[in-house]
Amino acid sequence: MTTIDTAIYVKPPSRVSAYLDWLQMLTGAGLIAFMWSHMILVASVNLGVKVMNAIAWFFEATYMAQVGGPLIGATMLLHFVLAARKIPFTTSEQGAIWRHAKMLHHTDTWLWVIQAVTAMIILIMGSVHMWTVLTDLPITAQKSAARIQGGFWMVFYLILLPMIELHVGIGFYRIAVKWGFIRRAERKPFKRFENILTAVMILIGLITIIRFATLAI
Repeated sequence: MTTIDTAIYVKPPSRVSAYLDWLQMLTGAGLIAFMWSHMILVASVNLGVKVMNAIAWFFEATYMAQVGGPLIGATMLLHFVLAARKIPFTTSEQGAIWRHAKMLHHTDTWLWVIQAVTAMIILIMGSVHMWTVLTDLPITAQKSAARIQGGFWMVFYLILLPMIELHVGIGFYRIAVKWGFIRRAERKPFKRFENILTAVMILIGLITIIRFATLAI
């Protein structure tokens, strides 16, 4: 088969693919907003146990936790399914991606690789976290502290925290680049801003984990 013959069989991007990409972006943006909001709300324990418990009570009294939790879980699953269209699952595909990433020496390509790897980890660990929390309502600072102080969960969250923040931060940057919210000349300063934001979120998360680990229960 000649090069010309091969080109004939390459399917051009379809309208459906464009719609799915748009839906992937929207679900991703929604999850980014949720994760940053979730981090800030959980970190309210650093202002006091009563503050976090009051916020948790509000979300449960208004059924935002009972309804919102499953909706976030469904959105996360939908986002993964949409993103999985472009994630290499076979050994040969993964090898090809790895070789191309090393050959291109392109930062954004490596960011995509990191995002694909963290997505797999988050899908599993994030589901475990959501199931554990939503099947043990109401949410309280004391329950969260007891879970962290259980030993296994401390390690669990120390792994999950950077995975989520890396995935969310890179996703924030890639959405802005892919959909033209920032121009090429603005990429470097925007990437620096995203790196700082990710580092701040991880720091807040670490402080919160330490707070739970030392909280009297």
